[in-house]
Amino acid sequence: MVSLFSLLRSRLLPALLTAFGVVLITAGLLSYTSPTTAGIAVVETPEIIEASGEPTDDPSFSFDPSDSPSAAASESTDPSAAPSGSEDPTATPSPTKKPSGRETAKRVVVPALNIDLPIVRGTDAYPYCNVAMYLSSDSSAKRDAFGQPSEDKVTYLYAHARDGMFGPIYNLAIVKRTPNRMLGMIVQVYSSYNRLYTYEVRQVRLHVTSLDGAIARNRQEVWLQTSEGPKGTPGKTQVLTRLLSVETSTQKVSQPVPRPVKCG
Repeated sequence: MVSLFSLLRSRLLPALLTAFGVVLITAGLLSYTSPTTAGIAVVETPEIIEASGEPTDDPSFSFDPSDSPSAAASESTDPSAAPSGSEDPTATPSPTKKPSGRETAKRVVVPALNIDLPIVRGTDAYPYCNVAMYLSSDSSAKRDAFGQPSEDKVTYLYAHARDGMFGPIYNLAIVKRTPNRMLGMIVQVYSSYNRLYTYEVRQVRLHVTSLDGAIARNRQEVWLQTSEGPKGTPGKTQVLTRLLSVETSTQKVSQPVPRPVKCG
């Protein structure tokens, strides 16, 4: 007759150990998929996605027009959305007076992403909704560090990562993690001189924390920038382009009426 001790040692004890091991393994798997640890990994070195042949200078960045990609705008002015821009940009321009003053960016369109926004001058305040904004100076040095489409400096445009603004950039770069899909896309910038500047996306930079790269570029380029997460997220996404062509446009197409909205 088999003793009780032998029975415990030969059958019951191995079964208990096996069950305990399964519990540990299951707990380990759950810890890796816990929603508290899920999300975008924080990296110390900015990531650069580029088309072949483009130089890669320092992609750092210190400007912080951060926002919450999913928050709704709290409207304080006309809540109308940006103009749809259905007018034909190739239409023959009507005679206008010779423009005066500095040429400035007035409208930005990325057809492949359904982005179409009026552009206004950037401020030190929290960015508006329903428009894109351009930087004219480096806030730390108080100097004209950025340019406009006709100048040999970067035209730096930024907007919230929200629907109707630069949300599609955020969606491809951060949500879907496919920033390379933006390479080769066309970016159109219209100016106060009723000109259409056409650019091609050549590079996408992720998790950027300084403006040094944009300030150092003495070229007629347009850079688009948006946030990578809720308000306070330090890293930004930058989309770099190169100039392809300049054409004449019309005032109606080039200069939509901006309707900025204060949002938080």
